[in-house]
Amino acid sequence: MTRRHPPAPSCRPASLLAACALGLLAAACKGEPATTGGIDLSDYRARHPIVLADGTRSLDVFATGPGHLDPRQAGDIDAFMLEYRRYGRGGILMEVPQGLPPAQAAAVARTAAAVGRRGAEDGVGAREIAQSPYPVAAPGLAAPIRLSFQRMQAKVADQCGLWPQDLGTSNFASDYGNRPSWNLGCATQATVAAQVADPVDLVRGRPEGRIDTVKRVRDIGQLRDGKDPSTTWRQDGTNAVKSQVSN
Repeated sequence: MTRRHPPAPSCRPASLLAACALGLLAAACKGEPATTGGIDLSDYRARHPIVLADGTRSLDVFATGPGHLDPRQAGDIDAFMLEYRRYGRGGILMEVPQGLPPAQAAAVARTAAAVGRRGAEDGVGAREIAQSPYPVAAPGLAAPIRLSFQRMQAKVADQCGLWPQDLGTSNFASDYGNRPSWNLGCATQATVAAQVADPVDLVRGRPEGRIDTVKRVRDIGQLRDGKDPSTTWRQDGTNAVKSQVSN
């Protein structure tokens, strides 16, 4: 009589579990797109780029008793009109305060007329200056005459002073990622943009100017004579003195 041995334990459950685990891993990997890294932008020039956009240039002119322009305000108006003639778009808007006491209103009217005459002297005609009143909230305070025009300016694309993440200990990924804060470098970019006289310089270089013919002829003559055409600088007290080298 043949003895029957008990059936060997089946490995099918373990195989099924392993197959299910591999399937879940494959599904998870398939659901996420392949990336090359999760490093954020760390260059402040990429986070806060300088762009060219239209902006408003303004100047406040304060009225005086006699209604004339003092040397300081006359110089400010001359520089403002020169900038308008070079880079301005459209016309100049002169906003005159309204709602002042009679004495102040008369001084403002005389100052506005003086501004118009100064603009004409600077080459800006009366047709290019449009007047518009604005209400005065506090008559007891100085209410200036506001000049403004539109021109292209360099500015930062986004607003400075934004802190989307806490600089303290709140998020392990951001706190220990050794990455700069989002606002870092924004003030520097804004300062550089404000110092640019012509925003087009950020887009392309300027053409070469005229050569110094006198210096070039002198340098060529020294080379022909076997002399060094370069110059040397020496410090003489507080003034830098330039001396020509001659052998």
